Amino acid sequence: MPTIPSEGSLPPAREPLPRPAPEPHRHREVAESFGADAERYDRARPRYPRALIDRILSAVPGAGTPGATAPCATAPGPRVLDVGCGTGLVARQFAAAGCQVLGVDVDARMAGLARRYGLETEVAAFETWDPAGRTFDAVVSGQTWHWVDPVAGPAKAAQALRPGGLLAVFWNAGSPPPQLAESFAEVYRRLMPDSLAARQWSVPAMDAYSALCGKVTDGIRKAGAYGAPEQWRFDWEHTYTRDAWLDQVPTTGGHTRLSPAELENVLSGIGAAIDAAGGGFTMRYSTLAVAATRNGID
Repeated sequence: MPTIPSEGSLPPAREPLPRPAPEPHRHREVAESFGADAERYDRARPRYPRALIDRILSAVPGAGTPGATAPCATAPGPRVLDVGCGTGLVARQFAAAGCQVLGVDVDARMAGLARRYGLETEVAAFETWDPAGRTFDAVVSGQTWHWVDPVAGPAKAAQALRPGGLLAVFWNAGSPPPQLAESFAEVYRRLMPDSLAARQWSVPAMDAYSALCGKVTDGIRKAGAYGAPEQWRFDWEHTYTRDAWLDQVPTTGGHTRLSPAELENVLSGIGAAIDAAGGGFTMRYSTLAVAATRNGID
């Protein structure tokens, strides 16, 4: 189980995030591949620390007390737009905190699963999505904003936010024990050295996502519709069994388009590395967030 998150400042950006290209938002074919196994994605992907949800809601004027139960019909909670909602992992956490949530996702398969959980979801690329006059108290995005145009995305979010509303985008950066991380990297170097998955293990996740947060901050500033962006960090841990980690591996961008044979070889190698490490491991996660308030006064 995750430990209680702690909050701190982000380390400086050092290296670029390993991606299929320098501008991942131009390669939506990868983003649109996650729905091939939406149920696995929903089951295996990590959630987000409650401290992050509370921090976002505490920054939304009129959101009420973080941790409150769902409001009654006469006192609706904050209106939250979840960009790249996928199967609703983020949306369900905000709904549980008493928010009214609308999801937007480019993949109809992912959105369909979110609807099965009772979430209102629309299918569209966010840059071309139509707010249709609706406004929100917060626009959030978990593990997705790198697939959104870095300037058009904040501009569209500003159209959907009420004055004083919050844009908050975030990622889970996971670090297994160093020796196991090297064993994972060796599997990819041996089996598929030129793959996206191999590149993802070539830079520590914390460095990579810190650099990404810097790029997102620049994009928000260029949009010209927000106050000064802030960067937040929440640290927590989760222990994986061998089977639980192997269940998650196929849901990541470096694996969703592998052939069955390639994936089987990778999973065999990763499984052997975990077996050699004792059959499980503790992942140290840092959830990194960039947040900015929409200019203007209600």
